Amino acid sequence: MDSVQKPGQIVFTNKARCRDCYRCVRVCPVKAICMRDGQAYVNEDRCIACGTCIRECPQHAKSYRNDVEHAIRLIRGGGRVAASVAPSFASIYSDWERKALPSALRKLGFSHVAETAVGAYYVAKRTAEVVAAQPGRSHICSACPAVVNYIERYQRDKLDALVPVVSPMLAHARHIKDRLGAETEVIFIGPCVAKKSEAQRPEHKGLVSCVLTFEELAEWLERERIDLAACEESRFDEEPKGHARFFPVEGGTLRTASMTTDLLATEIMCVSGPEEVREALGIIGHDDRPTVIEPLFCRAGCINGPAVPGERNVFSRRTDVLAYATEEVGADDTGDEVPRLATQFRSNPVDDETGVTEERIRAALRTTGKVKAEDELNCGACGYGSCRDKAIAVIKGLAEPEMCIPYMRRLAEQRTDRIIETSPNGIVILDERLDILSMNPTFKRFFQCTEAVCGQKVSYLMDPEPFEQLASGGKDLVEIVARHEKYALICHEILYALREEHQYVGIFVNITKSQASQQELEQLRAETIMQAQELNEHQISMAQKIATFLGEYTAQGEKLAENLMRLAGDSEKKPEGKGPRWPWDTPTSR
Repeated sequence: MDSVQKPGQIVFTNKARCRDCYRCVRVCPVKAICMRDGQAYVNEDRCIACGTCIRECPQHAKSYRNDVEHAIRLIRGGGRVAASVAPSFASIYSDWERKALPSALRKLGFSHVAETAVGAYYVAKRTAEVVAAQPGRSHICSACPAVVNYIERYQRDKLDALVPVVSPMLAHARHIKDRLGAETEVIFIGPCVAKKSEAQRPEHKGLVSCVLTFEELAEWLERERIDLAACEESRFDEEPKGHARFFPVEGGTLRTASMTTDLLATEIMCVSGPEEVREALGIIGHDDRPTVIEPLFCRAGCINGPAVPGERNVFSRRTDVLAYATEEVGADDTGDEVPRLATQFRSNPVDDETGVTEERIRAALRTTGKVKAEDELNCGACGYGSCRDKAIAVIKGLAEPEMCIPYMRRLAEQRTDRIIETSPNGIVILDERLDILSMNPTFKRFFQCTEAVCGQKVSYLMDPEPFEQLASGGKDLVEIVARHEKYALICHEILYALREEHQYVGIFVNITKSQASQQELEQLRAETIMQAQELNEHQISMAQKIATFLGEYTAQGEKLAENLMRLAGDSEKKPEGKGPRWPWDTPTSR
């Protein structure tokens, strides 16, 4: 896996899957996604581990740290290991699967299996006590770790409103250790990624040894080849009191705490999803009326956590949780010892404004062509709510100028226009009536015209017949070589139709010189062939004459040879001493 992840980082990017669509930037409630060289990264210093990007990424390029191996090591360590199962499990498993789950967990090696709702009961009751003790102020329930992270980093002025009570996961872990011994390892299993960051906070060290999501649990069961269908029905070792199983849905904390859950109550506000949480927190300090806010960072609550497997409708999950909670109402509090629930929250600011000045913002806006206020489209395509927000992100190193889609499109159009304007080929565009809409400088030079011909029929310049073929609908492409005698021009013409735009495009490649060169070459070739033929005929004629001369010379040579041989023969027949041997051998010569 080609991933961008630091040691211990919770949420990270799988580079191989990322397609730079900016969806993660768009949906991240705290803009913890930064872009470098066109690649999306999760900025760990800004991330609140809410998992929104994991849920929303269409390419599944955002992921979270997998802790299955760590859980296996804890089991194999030989000590006592307890499982704390989040109450949202009822939204994932069917009725028979819920009954088989405790047995499956025991097969994995857990010695104690219980519902996290056991701790949720104590958290809700303690929250109600805090609210009752301070009736003149607003309170923010602190069960959701993503909300706590968000307030600590981005809404620090709301820290005092957070109810100083641990989450159900931590409360249950303390409860388990109180009952089974401090050496007991606790593994939490739920739908939440932020729980992984909550478990590793220094003040909670040693409470929860490992956090698994329901997706990781499914992976682990598959690795061990444990099938729920093959597991017997059994119950959890400990089950919650009261209405604690309502905890994972909106209003669950208040219902468990026996506080009003009336949607019309002015002093109560149950919100879910980043936008609602942000809006609800905004009233604290700006409204004198005390309000109890129960915020859940995932829309519809924990039943829609980023690590919930499957594609079931969120309202179907809600119905299942409500049915399970109603069917399995726990007994009232029997006065058991309550675990330690107190906690503290700390300011963990993100330095957002270092180096951000109005001058630098204007300079960043100018890099994408936004000089005037009307140039700022605020389209949100880059993932930021406004052009100004995106310019600030560029200054902080979180964004890149190239993320501005309208700007990049404008650059592309300018480059396209530049290519057309400087093309060595003539280009003309006609409308559906074959009137000239536009042309480039090369076309004007080829056909000796100016912009004045725009609006005229193309027949004003040339034979329109090829364009008429396109207009008739019979063809979408015409490719010809045409001679334009009027302009002393020969062109290779490529004409095509833009059906959706109701336009026709003509590209004219000047091949006049190459045609002339071709004619010269053909003429030279013809002359060469003629000369070769003449030379061949001359050579044949010479050969014939030479052959005739050789024949005559050969005949004369043969005749001479015969005469010489005859003379030689006559000389040999004459007796020695009688008469001359050679013609010149005469008595006179003697």
